[in-house]
Amino acid sequence: MTEFPGAPTGRSAGSRLRVLAAMSGGVDSAVAAARAVEAGHEVTGVHLALSSNPQSFRTGARGCCTLEDSRDARRAADVIGIPFYVWDLAERFREDVIDDFVAEYAAGRTPNPCLRCNEKIKFAALLDKALALGFDAVCTGHYARIVELPGGGRELHRAVDAAKDQSYVLGVLDAEQLAHSLFPLGDTTKEQIRLEAERRDLAVAKKPDSHDICFIADGDTQGFLARHLGTAPGDILDTDGTKVGEHDGAYGFTIGQRKGLRIGRPAADGKPRYVLDISPVNNTVTVGPAAGLDVLALTAIKPRWCGTAPAGEGRYTAQLRAHGEEVPVTASLLDGELRVRLDQPARGIAPGQAVVLYDGTRVVGSATIAETERRAVETEQRAVETERRAVAEI
Repeated sequence: MTEFPGAPTGRSAGSRLRVLAAMSGGVDSAVAAARAVEAGHEVTGVHLALSSNPQSFRTGARGCCTLEDSRDARRAADVIGIPFYVWDLAERFREDVIDDFVAEYAAGRTPNPCLRCNEKIKFAALLDKALALGFDAVCTGHYARIVELPGGGRELHRAVDAAKDQSYVLGVLDAEQLAHSLFPLGDTTKEQIRLEAERRDLAVAKKPDSHDICFIADGDTQGFLARHLGTAPGDILDTDGTKVGEHDGAYGFTIGQRKGLRIGRPAADGKPRYVLDISPVNNTVTVGPAAGLDVLALTAIKPRWCGTAPAGEGRYTAQLRAHGEEVPVTASLLDGELRVRLDQPARGIAPGQAVVLYDGTRVVGSATIAETERRAVETEQRAVETERRAVAEI
């Protein structure tokens, strides 16, 4: 029996598993399903219908949620030679992903819907249903690796292809979910996957990757939020409380945003302003210099561990955004909250995003950022303003 790294060994080494392959309609999930079949497992393909009206989701090779994606997944299953079904999870997706997305923005936070989809849909709703139907594991096309430990147990690790690694959005998986997961692509580069798809005569071999947010049809996140939350005019303030502009809804901004601020007057130092804070309580957006984005430490809640929770204070690296770089940190778990102090300041970190801890390539776990500690810039700004006024009076 051909086996790929990280495949569950079942009740005994080399046993044949009943595998449910989640097929999005893209090249990655198609090749993952094909590899599971080649490994000797009994594979069934399933496409998740995540919208009650799939035509409202963006079309054009999205590799996720449209009608054409469903058809692409079915054609791939036919070529691979496995049974194929479509499961309607639209209501669950709306409640756990779309509604959560809107609520988080309304609360002034910046959510990651792909991470929430993995947590609530693919490795909760889907996996739970699969196990109830007698399947042993769920197989997906995520780029990540599962490493079997000599004494039992499994670890989640980064993929070989660093550019495609998706371990950040899988950091929400716990040990029980990892025990029933297959990620056949973790040891392969994306280029190799496309070549393999061509060799297997899969029509999706050259299909573009999915991107952006699948449930926002036109890619206009601010317009999507406005339709759900309505307009809510408010003030844009400088760090000293001075009104410098107006907005139609604080939810339309994210920490670190520079463009589209509609600020009337230039900053005292003549440099660009960035969004530093979003307050849904008084419906204000605070802007300031880039230095005000420097995060020195953070507190994260609702931690989820890919194994045993760490004890005491430890040294790790942390990834703070889906496509961000790792940064060295010191982290500890206190009263159910994760406290993280960064060795060097990082910019653009917003509440609602996930912090994922790594020990080398191993994923330790994930938590949702609740608060950040940033560099104070008010004193610096006041000094610049004083100097500007002094020069003007000369």
